[in-house]
Amino acid sequence: MSLMFRVGLLLLFSTAALARGPEVGTAAPALQATLLDGSQFRNADQTGQVIILNFWATWCAPCRAEMPALEAYYQKYRAEGFKILAISMDEPEDEAKVRQVMAAFSFPAAMARNANFKGYGRIWRIPLTFVIDRVVILRKDVWYGDTGIDLPMLEKTVTPLLGR
Repeated sequence: MSLMFRVGLLLLFSTAALARGPEVGTAAPALQATLLDGSQFRNADQTGQVIILNFWATWCAPCRAEMPALEAYYQKYRAEGFKILAISMDEPEDEAKVRQVMAAFSFPAAMARNANFKGYGRIWRIPLTFVIDRVVILRKDVWYGDTGIDLPMLEKTVTPLLGR
C-alpha cells in the first residue's frame, strides 16, 4: 500500500469523523440559539430536560413529513420535561418561509445563522436529529440507520428517557 494511498485513507476517515459530530453516550456538545421569537436556547440551561435537536429545511420533503410526529410527541410529553429545538438550515432570505411553516407547530425553532452548533459536526444532510437526555448526554443520533422520525421511533427512543 503506497504512502499516498495510506495518507488518503487517513484523511478520508478523519474528515468523516469530524463531519459526523459527537458520539452517542458522550456529553452533548454546547448549543446556543436565538429562537424565532427572539428568546435564547442553551442546552446547558436544559439540565433535567430531554431534548430533541432537529435540523431541517422548508424545501426538504422528508423533514416536513416528520414534523407532525414531532409536534404530536411534543404535545403529549412537554409537561414531563421534554423539549424540541428545530434548527432550520434554510437560507437567511427564506426566514419568512420558515416562520410560515413553524406557525403550524408549537415547539421552538431557530435559523441556523442564529445558532452555534459546531460541536454537532458539519450538517451535510437533513433531516438530522439528535436526542439528548436529562443529564445532557447524547443518547441517539440519526446520522446512519433509521433516519426518519415517527411516533413509534419517538416512543421507543425518547419515552424511556422521560422515566416512563
